[in-house]
Amino acid sequence: MKKHWWKILTTCLLAYTFLAGLLGPVPRLPLLQETIRNLYFHVCMWFAMMILFTISVVHSIRYLRTLQPKFDRAARLYAGTGILFGLLGYSTGAIWASFTWADPNIPLLDSFSTIARDPKLIGAAVALLVYAAYMVLRDSINDIDKRARISAVYNVFAFVLLFPAIWILPRILPSLHPGNEGNPALDVKNDISAGMRIVFYPAVLGWTLLGVWITQLKIRLQTLVDKKFES
Repeated sequence: MKKHWWKILTTCLLAYTFLAGLLGPVPRLPLLQETIRNLYFHVCMWFAMMILFTISVVHSIRYLRTLQPKFDRAARLYAGTGILFGLLGYSTGAIWASFTWADPNIPLLDSFSTIARDPKLIGAAVALLVYAAYMVLRDSINDIDKRARISAVYNVFAFVLLFPAIWILPRILPSLHPGNEGNPALDVKNDISAGMRIVFYPAVLGWTLLGVWITQLKIRLQTLVDKKFES
């Protein structure tokens, strides 16, 4: 039980996220209305993605310092789970945008075309493609040691690229996304109430722990596969 307390915590946090997130009171903003509940899923998954990518790059740096295969294995698997959460965050964001950004006075396809050109969506897509290239790069190199070293260096590069792609360039360009041109992101007065914060932060922790849980299972499985291959 002592070893699994954080898994129990993860289950409780996510149960709380779904129950409080879908049933709890939320501010009825003119544009967002009930769709603001997606904050507990879309935004929190992006937070979890960033944390998982951070754990991945830390393992890559540790591999470059020690050349121990376990760090390379962990870096790859944490990056893979980060990509999964990134895709989920991108998908939930696209669904959210279709309800809040689409103009009812113009054809639906034209509205989606405008949404797809939003700088933040483009930046997020670029960041995910960079990490997808990380996976492709690993599979294209047969030599185990060379693959690990090159992948570790690329992982550092990919992580550094996250910040201009997601956090810097989209914020200095015109965008419909919250946080640009006076459209607040996590502002107490305008976008997220104090009541929402008591769900939002536990949701971030819950999704992040779920990502760690998934990755730990993948690491254990991959370790067994590697040992079987070596024997």
